[in-house]
Amino acid sequence: MTFIKKGAFFALAAACFQLLPLGANAEPHQIAVLQGLDKVTARVSTIEAPLGDTVTFGTLEIIARHCDKRPPEETPESAAFLDIWEVRPNEPAKSIFRGWMFASSPALNALEHPVYDVWVLDCKGLIVEELPEE
Repeated sequence: MTFIKKGAFFALAAACFQLLPLGANAEPHQIAVLQGLDKVTARVSTIEAPLGDTVTFGTLEIIARHCDKRPPEETPESAAFLDIWEVRPNEPAKSIFRGWMFASSPALNALEHPVYDVWVLDCKGLIVEELPEE
């Protein structure tokens, strides 16, 4: 069995992201649509995470930093850059995930947690950049 060091894994994931034709045609969106699984209760929840806002799922605090989605005429793909922290009573917050997640490949860069699974479903709320008036 081959093990990849965490730093090497993130470098590999970043390289894969650059190889995917997502960047050039992807459009930024305002809300990351996530799905969370509580493994203890077997409850699945859909989570809408507006960029920059903190949303809570169980003991997790999730902040979506960026959400890109390809336009409808391209091969479907959504990707979100997430910060996920575990916050337990009387303990300092602990960062447990920071990186890109891809809707089409949830196992590529997944949250590893004994109680929760979180993955990206979609991005919504297209950010429209206004052109300066001439």
